[in-house]
Amino acid sequence: MRFLMTFAAAAALGAAAVVAAPVQKAGRPDKNRIAYEKLLAGKTAGKPQDCIDTRFTRPQLTAYDGKLLYRVSGKLVYVTETGGGCEAVSRGDAIITRQFQTRLCRGDIAQTMNLQANIPSGSCAMGQFVPYRSQ
Repeated sequence: MRFLMTFAAAAALGAAAVVAAPVQKAGRPDKNRIAYEKLLAGKTAGKPQDCIDTRFTRPQLTAYDGKLLYRVSGKLVYVTETGGGCEAVSRGDAIITRQFQTRLCRGDIAQTMNLQANIPSGSCAMGQFVPYRSQ
């Protein structure tokens, strides 16, 4: 009998925990999606490239939905499909690439790093780079 009461109490607590779990609001806008759309607004996609030159640029980097976005200037943004793994960039983690030349190319591996904790938070492989340019 005591076992049955303990089991019933544990089941009730488990059900209460499920009910009390936070639920994401359906009408709440996704900040990363809004930033993604804003960054590409008014730009036209160009021909995909295997490599981009990183020698003279300090691109602003963001991530959304398995993609990395390199904002080179107000008129040029490169988007590369990574297949996921580097989303931590969108929350402020640093991205580390090992380049053996002045270009970042398809197939290069990138690693994200939480600089406050000094631990890796993900990794991904670069895809082709699609340039989006303003007219």
